[in-house]
Amino acid sequence: MAGRGHGPDFVEALARGLDVLSCFSDRRPVMTLSEVAAAADLARPTARRLLLTLEELGYAAACEGGYRLTPKVLGLGMAYVGSLGLWDIARPHLESLVARTGESSSMAQLDGSDIVYVARVAVPKLITLRVEIGTRFPAVQTSQGKVLLAALGPDELAEALSHASRSGLPRYIGRTAAQLHEELAEVRARGWALADEELAPGVRSVAVPVRDGAGVVQAAANVTVHAAETTRETLLEDHLPLLLRTAGEISGEWAAWQRRPHSTVQPGTSVAAAT
Repeated sequence: MAGRGHGPDFVEALARGLDVLSCFSDRRPVMTLSEVAAAADLARPTARRLLLTLEELGYAAACEGGYRLTPKVLGLGMAYVGSLGLWDIARPHLESLVARTGESSSMAQLDGSDIVYVARVAVPKLITLRVEIGTRFPAVQTSQGKVLLAALGPDELAEALSHASRSGLPRYIGRTAAQLHEELAEVRARGWALADEELAPGVRSVAVPVRDGAGVVQAAANVTVHAAETTRETLLEDHLPLLLRTAGEISGEWAAWQRRPHSTVQPGTSVAAAT
């Protein structure tokens, strides 16, 4: 994975450390030194030094069978979510939506050709996929991904789709490029997207855009149902209007949050004095 930097200020050691962190997943929660070296395309001595550094910093820990990540890694992802203000803003709205629909709701953003979940309120359902904040799926197989891809310009779309999925799921062959572009044009025109058992059997969802203060689509919110329990008609006629209203409320509050005044604390100034 390492060795892809081109700029004069690119720090290869940092990139390699991030590669090591990215090797671990729910499918590989514990990895040996050899497995990490192979997955990150590193020499064993380099992988060992990086793992020991991550261990000393508290991001990794030695355990039976090799190494595992520690909960401290969550701070990296939550720092991003917190910096957007999205989770604190979205949570009460998603909770209200879930209370009215009885179905799970999530928000995701685009990362290459994948979506990454940044907020979620779930209800107990026998759905085949486990989803939590930080989970990634191929965008073209999800309602949220279709919404986010549809919001891109032609060059941005081509760039996003040029990246291989890092979700760990098998390559999806569900439609031709022409069919995908036609579907995204429909999503763009109507303002919502449907994914009907494209990601996994029994999983059906509808998604709508969430916009920032400039009106740019930055995230997508969805309602996910079990196909055996909830028909397409119920999803689109009953849940979609509530989802559209919820996304509008989140977008409005997010825009207000982005316009809020920021305090600048000068060096040597106490927090109390700054506030």
